[in-house]
Amino acid sequence: MTRQFAAAAVFDWSGAVGERLPGMALAIKQAGKAPALIEPPGGWSRARALAWIEARIAARDDILIGLDVSVGLPFLDTGAYFPGWDETPATARALWALVERHATDEPHFAANAFVAHAEAGRYFRQTGRLGDRYGAAPGGRLRRVEIASREAGLANPYCSLNLVGAAQVGKASLTAMRLLHRLAGRIAIWPMDPLPAHGPAIVEIYTSIAAVQLGLPKGRSKVRSRERLEALFAAVDEPAPPLLARYDDHATDALITAAWLHRAQRDPGAWRPRGLDRHLAQTEGWTFGVT
Repeated sequence: MTRQFAAAAVFDWSGAVGERLPGMALAIKQAGKAPALIEPPGGWSRARALAWIEARIAARDDILIGLDVSVGLPFLDTGAYFPGWDETPATARALWALVERHATDEPHFAANAFVAHAEAGRYFRQTGRLGDRYGAAPGGRLRRVEIASREAGLANPYCSLNLVGAAQVGKASLTAMRLLHRLAGRIAIWPMDPLPAHGPAIVEIYTSIAAVQLGLPKGRSKVRSRERLEALFAAVDEPAPPLLARYDDHATDALITAAWLHRAQRDPGAWRPRGLDRHLAQTEGWTFGVT
């Protein structure tokens, strides 16, 4: 029997520049209660997010935390994250350490210094620069879970080596890797780690997949009004969130995904997706909910 967490929390992450990040949001869902936003005075920063997770670790809270990022980069297609570079790491944890090493002096857990590195930059698509080792496949390289989510009709994820465009997740993922490096060994990060008998754990989530699995149409999964948010929660027999000060993608994505994650984590199949083996788990990771 798979462990069930009493609560679920979701960070809608941000790769933006700066300390305070309007594009970051956190929502929590507990059994029998409507999901609610947690909004600290002055807003969220990545440092505040790290401190919040560390507080959950210290309290041994029974909570599953979803991060809207990629915890790994493409690996299995070429047998390496950065084929041809002698610093290419062998595991996701080593990847997080590599990003941290090259960006350690950059404030606010940014990772621009990593992609500005002469060798690392060759593998990324950046504004005004396409790395010569970015990959020849249309749209760039994909992780196995990204291919699986496309084949299942759940989402059309971007290559995580793509750092251009509003829909890309590469920038946010690289900043999150710096936090994951600090958290590694202190909290279970699925699927790299087994779930603990007690205390919190982290999973990678994709807000568009959550919305589609709750019934919203793929490609039209963003909710920007009270009426549409209430209709969605009524359709899945969940209590609607309290009134919000704003109905933007960040706030509603976090609320919807927290409600979905609280449900989805009860499904044993979600923890044992087809095609996920130990090597894949330790290199590319997996998006929770893609089965």
